[in-house]
Amino acid sequence: MIRADVICPVPELLRRAADAHSDRVAFGDATREVTYSDLWERTGNLAGHLQNEGVRHGDTVVLLMSNSVALVESYLAVTRAGAVGVCLSPQVTSEDIHFFLKDVSPSAVITADAQREAVSTALHRQKRSATVIVADDPGTPDAQAFDELTRTRSPVAPADDLGMKEPAWILYTSGTTGRPKGVVLNQHGMLWVVGAGWLPFLDLGPDDYVLCPLPLFHSYPLDMLLAVLAVGGREHIMERFSTAEALRLLHEKPITVLLGVPTTFSYLVDGLQDGPAPRDRLRMSVTAGAVMSPALWERAESALKAPMIDAYGATETSTAITLSSPRGTRIPGSCGVPIPGFSVRIIDPTTGKDVGSGEEGELIVRGPGVMLGYHNRPQETRETLRDGWYHSGDLARIDDIGFVTITGRVKDTIIRGGENIAPTEIEEVVLRHYSVADCAVVRKEHEQLGEAPVLFVVSSTGTEIDYGQILAWCRDQLAPPKVPAEVHVVDEIPKTASGKIMRHKLEASLSAS
Repeated sequence: MIRADVICPVPELLRRAADAHSDRVAFGDATREVTYSDLWERTGNLAGHLQNEGVRHGDTVVLLMSNSVALVESYLAVTRAGAVGVCLSPQVTSEDIHFFLKDVSPSAVITADAQREAVSTALHRQKRSATVIVADDPGTPDAQAFDELTRTRSPVAPADDLGMKEPAWILYTSGTTGRPKGVVLNQHGMLWVVGAGWLPFLDLGPDDYVLCPLPLFHSYPLDMLLAVLAVGGREHIMERFSTAEALRLLHEKPITVLLGVPTTFSYLVDGLQDGPAPRDRLRMSVTAGAVMSPALWERAESALKAPMIDAYGATETSTAITLSSPRGTRIPGSCGVPIPGFSVRIIDPTTGKDVGSGEEGELIVRGPGVMLGYHNRPQETRETLRDGWYHSGDLARIDDIGFVTITGRVKDTIIRGGENIAPTEIEEVVLRHYSVADCAVVRKEHEQLGEAPVLFVVSSTGTEIDYGQILAWCRDQLAPPKVPAEVHVVDEIPKTASGKIMRHKLEASLSAS
């Protein structure tokens, strides 16, 4: 049954929770917790200060920090200011920061001290002015203190006026072009997935205590944050995933719902081999972001002693498209059935015609969660959204009872521990190295991460490839998940007559070796 009551503006959800559960802890991290009443007050203060500093309705505000209560407060405050939140990975490089700030032209940046210098440098390079707020610093002449702004009342009241179908968030995802694409989402789409998906399928309620080890710059954990807010539940946010810390929290806290990607559960299963199972309060684990193998599904359920719930979706669809449920049929390897409001088709990617039941094809979807488009990318928006249908690039099949199973990808995207990696993004960096004449990146299966990027390089005339130097070059310019796991020197990169890389041949060579 759809929970239509929660498909409403985020400030309204927060106000209701503050009224009904004022003294209940809403969110916590390793250093502090915040109650619902304090969350209402602190986000209102910060929203008002943002507006007082010149943030106007529809402006963008960049959030650049690790998982924390401060990040949750920032997300909510930006929405309350009527602005668009742009949350970035704290692992981005200085060049990445320059690209993102240029792409979204923010009126304000809320960041951690570790990224302050890179933010200031990027703004200076672009001759751009923006309010800079530092979340973990008492304040300096070139930045304002986050804690002071959340504790003190602003002369301007929070706007709380962002329309349900106006842009609310821009979340970046890597595409096959190698350039990050900003996915523009609204409150209606994200909260439709909450009200029609997460709440009824998982039966989430105010007594649930969610453990989130996932980065909040992704749509999946962001949407689950909104689900917790909608029911007045509680959530503990890990700064970053650690097997030991996650197991400690599962033993010491009455966690009822554990979020993760397949890699999360692979590490946890290994960590539980020599230790006791979590407390019996855990009632389900939820996996998304990549396909979980039936073998890992069964191992995780046995080790955690709780049902494993699978979800499939994309940032472009406000996260979940399909879900399974702890109460109904669960098929290992399947990601469940479409949530109400979404229409799913499986088509032949060449002809565009629907395939038969049980046959493999590209999954396309239409519904209220589909993105508004890619920020500043009209051509790519038109290519991906055709007649209202989002073309996922994923291969799938649907059985006779409506269960969807993802079988592969039309695209070349590599999914490493739930992180999407475009091969061309790595290739562009490697090709800038003086010793490289040509290169290609392909996927290789990885026992714990699911997949990992592998680099093939052709050396320039008269030079030799220094493996360590190439990897150091990559580490300097790429986020850690994008650094190749292996480097292989070859005489040439196989290509078609039109110059396209024949990645399957390189992948086959890995399998043969």
